[in-house]
Amino acid sequence: MKSSQKTSVALARRPVALAAGLLLTSLGLAHAQSVPSDAAPTSLPAAAPATPPATSSTATPAAAPATEAPTLATVTVSASGLQLGSSELATPVTVLEGDELVQRRAATLGDTLDGMPGISASHFGAGASRPIIRGMDGPRVKILSDGSELHDASTVSPDHAVASTPLLARQIEVLRGPSALLYGGGAVGGVVNVLDDKVPTAIPEKGYTGSAELRAGSNAREKAGAFALTGGAGQLALHVEGAANDAQSYRAGSGWPQGARVPGSYQRGDTGSVGLSWIDTDGYLGAAYTRQTAKYGLPGDDAAHADCGAEGNRLVCPADAEPAEAATDATAPMVDLLSERWDLRGELRNPFAGVAAVRLRSGLTHYRHNEIEDGAIGTTFNNRAYDSRIELEHLPIAGWRGLVGLQLGQRDFRADGEESYIEPTATHKIGLFALEEYRWRDWRFEAALRHDRQSVEAQSSGIEREHHGTSASLGAVWKFTPGYALGASLTRAVRLPTAEELYAQGLHLATRTYERGNADLRAETAQNIDLSLRKMAGDTTFELSAFRNHIANYIYGRTVDELGGLQLLQYSQQDATFTGFEGQVRQRLTRHLGLTLRGDAVRASLDDGSRVPRVPAARAGLRLDGNWGPWQGYTEWLQVARQDRTAAFETSTPGYGMLNVGLSYGGMSSGAFGQRWQLYLKANNLNNRLAYASTSFIKTAAPLMGRDITLGLRVEF
Repeated sequence: MKSSQKTSVALARRPVALAAGLLLTSLGLAHAQSVPSDAAPTSLPAAAPATPPATSSTATPAAAPATEAPTLATVTVSASGLQLGSSELATPVTVLEGDELVQRRAATLGDTLDGMPGISASHFGAGASRPIIRGMDGPRVKILSDGSELHDASTVSPDHAVASTPLLARQIEVLRGPSALLYGGGAVGGVVNVLDDKVPTAIPEKGYTGSAELRAGSNAREKAGAFALTGGAGQLALHVEGAANDAQSYRAGSGWPQGARVPGSYQRGDTGSVGLSWIDTDGYLGAAYTRQTAKYGLPGDDAAHADCGAEGNRLVCPADAEPAEAATDATAPMVDLLSERWDLRGELRNPFAGVAAVRLRSGLTHYRHNEIEDGAIGTTFNNRAYDSRIELEHLPIAGWRGLVGLQLGQRDFRADGEESYIEPTATHKIGLFALEEYRWRDWRFEAALRHDRQSVEAQSSGIEREHHGTSASLGAVWKFTPGYALGASLTRAVRLPTAEELYAQGLHLATRTYERGNADLRAETAQNIDLSLRKMAGDTTFELSAFRNHIANYIYGRTVDELGGLQLLQYSQQDATFTGFEGQVRQRLTRHLGLTLRGDAVRASLDDGSRVPRVPAARAGLRLDGNWGPWQGYTEWLQVARQDRTAAFETSTPGYGMLNVGLSYGGMSSGAFGQRWQLYLKANNLNNRLAYASTSFIKTAAPLMGRDITLGLRVEF
């Protein structure tokens, strides 16, 4: 923060250049990619072409005359580090933007991305849901806010919400492969980058730009809204935005034996942000403050085990423990969350000879949530953290173009109260990384290298552990004929243990577990091979990929005992192998209709032949989409298979099928302001099927939501 204050004093003549120079000297940070200063604001098309299937990893197909075959538009992937298009990367990239993002947005990030290729969600009622990528979850999936790490408590446990608001997202990217190493070798599953506009990067052409959205859902009587406004003149731009939602406990599908509504599945919250930027012809420097609050229930919390403990590898509970009474919204525990975050972002283009750009990102977060039982605070979780990055992109050297960078981070985490099963810890991280690309004829080659060092100190016991590791990746894309691309990548990634895996010790009733860490855990080493084939033009387009990920010293919570629904989890290590595929094929039937077949599956086994717990089930879907001028619509059937490849003490999960339908109408209002608007309707689980998520700790206590119809209106001006 002192560096930022000195920078603000020095903004006399060359504000961006001076600030970037000072931040370089003081080990600031850089963002993988920021929006160029001349980038136009995203807007809804007046009459957009048919929305592609919800699992599409590319942009909406460009509208084409009936006599021409369509070509999938290439989307610039900010997190790729080199402003690459989605079709240029060696591994699959999932990008949500525009109309598709508006249609798919939910209250949580996990629910927003759930159902896309290779992506599922942890599902913990309605308030907490984290993305799972190719069977990997928790710290193996890194979540970013426009390139800077998002610090909350969601990696600690699935009942902790991700401090991100999808209603305010401009674009969401899911990245795998060589470019993911820019953000840490621990991102074995991938990186989710949520792009926003809270730090302006350009002065709006007409002096202002903005949007507003309202939506309502039938199942949980949800009400939500969001707005964003950017204004500027000269070299200053100001951005303000906000969002709020309120939903009651939702109804499960037909036939749930515990009733109609899921007790404790309500959620409400609000987010507000203000950002200010100084914008120059050579770049920008800006800062933003964001405050987010949320209150949501914890379904399935079992107070009957509050006095249980562990003796060796056995759970022990009092003989006179009484069964817990059925929970209601009034008696179910709840989370009261507050996150305050300060962001500093900047970019300086062509600062000196040989350098194309210097980019920086820094985030400082004060996160706290209280877990409230019977009206009193039972446990408080605090996380104070910062993340700083700086990147330098160099001009081509002997044909190689790329960047080098430095990342610093610190995390002070503590839990106080009845379920303080993790003693206070301080984590310090430093990482050095490089990414290079080379193009030759129809080939593009990419290489990434990263070295991380970490120290984790348990402040009560004084135990400290240090780990380090080097990760590397090679990738290639061959466009062997127009419209086709073949991609391959090899990655060796090292993930360092988290404080929770090292030092956990105690009850966690929300997940119905007693957790024990292991201070002697070693770093994981993942060796991954990924192959993909894409066809991007013609009446038939597709993207198919397969992967194999062998992880030495895989860290997982091994269940060693179970008593009355309470599980004893011991963090352990064993080699594991994840194999799977994901893909989709779209066939254009007519100028206005298209049919998509998609599916994914992952198998995860430990080397002793047992299964990794809570692995997503295989899925397949069939989707018909169409467009008629300003009208767009789709009908989709999603079939999820039974999951019976289970770990010890884990029950199988039945399969299910869901019918989803959507319709939208968009246009442009007349007049001087020329507002673009979109009215949309979507119906999820229209057949009201009772469904359980195999990835959830509390799948039987909190099934997936039953029939839900959402009506929304979005306006951009």
